[in-house]
Amino acid sequence: MYHKSILSRFAAAALAGASLFASTAAFAGEVTIWCWDPNFNVAIMKEAAARYTAKHPDTTFNIVDFAKTDVEQKLQTALSSGTTDALPDIVLIEDYGAQKYLQSFPGAFAPMSDKVDYSGFAPYKVQLMTLDDKVYGMPFDSGVTGLYYRRDYLEQAGFKPEDMQDLTWDRFIEIGREVEAKTGHKMMGLDVNDAGFIRILMQSAGGWYFDDDGNLSIEDNAALRAALETAQKIMKAGVYKPAAGWNDWVATFTSGDVATVTTGVWITGTVKAQADQAGKWGVAPIPKMNIEGGTHASNLGGSSWYVLESSGEKDEAIDFLNEIYAKDIDFYQKILVNQGAVGSLMAARTGAAYSEPDAFFGGEKVWQNFADWLAKVPPVNYGVFTNEVDTAVFAHLPSLAKDANIDDVLKAIHSQAEGQIQ
Repeated sequence: MYHKSILSRFAAAALAGASLFASTAAFAGEVTIWCWDPNFNVAIMKEAAARYTAKHPDTTFNIVDFAKTDVEQKLQTALSSGTTDALPDIVLIEDYGAQKYLQSFPGAFAPMSDKVDYSGFAPYKVQLMTLDDKVYGMPFDSGVTGLYYRRDYLEQAGFKPEDMQDLTWDRFIEIGREVEAKTGHKMMGLDVNDAGFIRILMQSAGGWYFDDDGNLSIEDNAALRAALETAQKIMKAGVYKPAAGWNDWVATFTSGDVATVTTGVWITGTVKAQADQAGKWGVAPIPKMNIEGGTHASNLGGSSWYVLESSGEKDEAIDFLNEIYAKDIDFYQKILVNQGAVGSLMAARTGAAYSEPDAFFGGEKVWQNFADWLAKVPPVNYGVFTNEVDTAVFAHLPSLAKDANIDDVLKAIHSQAEGQIQ
C-alpha cells in the first residue's frame, strides 16, 4: 500500500533520477497512446506530442481516441489474458481506478519513481498512483473542487462575496434558507442517485471508503458519517432542487434555478458557456464539515497517464511524459487557456494564464484560486473498489431525505458493499 511519507521518501531519489533522464535522450520510435474525449484529453495529448516532436523529430505518436469505457474494457481484457501485444505504450486511467489496475495486475505498469520528480506535483495525485513504495504514472488533470455561486442572488439576499469565504456546511444551509426566502431560488441542485457529492465531502475531511491499507471502512468512518449527515441536513432543510441524472443536474445551474454549484474545476467551461450570466458568478472554497480533519479542499474526478511495462518504447514513453508533463510550464498555460485543464504540477501556478483575472467571474483570478486549493486536497486511498462501493452508497442516499438513522444507513452500505466487492 502507499503511505503519506512517500513524497519525502522519494524526493531525493527522484531529483537525482530526473537528471538521468534528461531531454537530450535520443530515441527513434512510435509511441501509441490510448485516451478518450477528443476535445480534452486527446487534444491535450496532441499538443504534448507536438512539443516533444519539435525537439525529438525521430519520435512519432499514434494517439488513439476511444470512448472511456472502450479504453477500460480493452485494457482490462488484454491485461487479464496476458496478451500484451495489443496494448499501447501509454494509457489514460481515471484516478479512481488506478489502484484497481496496479493491484490487480502487478508488474503491468512501469514504475517511474527513479525518473520523475514527484515532489513537484499535488501530493494527493502522487499517493493515488503509489503502491509498495513505488510511484507509477504521470499525474495529469485535477478535479479540485470549488463553490461556484451566483453573486447576484447572494447580493439580493444580503450577502457579499466575503460572506462566502470560510463557510461551514451549517452556515451554507442558513444562507440557503435566506436566499430562497428573498429570491425564490434554491441554494443548490442535488442528484440523490449520484454519490459524487458524498465523495467531495468525504475527501475534504481526509477520508474515503477504505483505510490506509485498502480495507473497507464504512461503519466507523468519521468522514463518511459526517458526509452523510451533511447531505441529510441539506435534504431536511429543503435548500436543494432535486435532479435526476447528469443533464438535469447541470440544468439546475445553467438555467439559473439555483444559487451555487459544488463540484470539480472541470465544470468551469459549462458555467461560462452561459454568456448571459457573465459577471454574475463568483468562486469560493467549498464549505468544510465540522469534524477533525475537515478542510475547504477536495477533489472529484481527474485522470493520469501510465506506461505499460511491456511497451517496446517504454523508455521513450517515460521520457516524453517526464519532459512535457513534469517540466514544461508553458504547456500547462496553453492547455489551461485552450481546454480549461488544471494540471497537477504545482509549478504551473507561476504561469501567466493562472494569474489572469476572469471577467465572467467578476475579475477574480479563478484559475489561481483553484491551483492554490489543489495543493491542499487531502490525500486518500481510493482503493480497488470505489465504483462498487459508490453503488452501495447511492442506493441508500434517498433514505436520508426520509430522516433515516445514519447508523442504519452506514450498516446497510457496509453490508451491500461487502457483497459487491467479494
